[in-house]
Amino acid sequence: MKSEAWTYNMDTACVEARCPDGTVIAIDTIAVEREFVETWLDRRELDYLIYNDPDAYAELVLKGDVKTYLDTVRQGQ
Repeated sequence: MKSEAWTYNMDTACVEARCPDGTVIAIDTIAVEREFVETWLDRRELDYLIYNDPDAYAELVLKGDVKTYLDTVRQGQ
């Protein structure tokens, strides 16, 4: 199912995309943070993606790469 670009909805704290058939896919950013964030630096990295590149954020979550991404970022700091 092809979706439009992902956007962050501040009212729901979700990164959302609308499909051509009207279906909305939403990623609960708070739930993702609870699962993967270990430090404030992790939260900062995810927040940056949420606000500046929600497409990349959604791709990380949907592919299951959030932990790998954060581990990689932590090693570079």
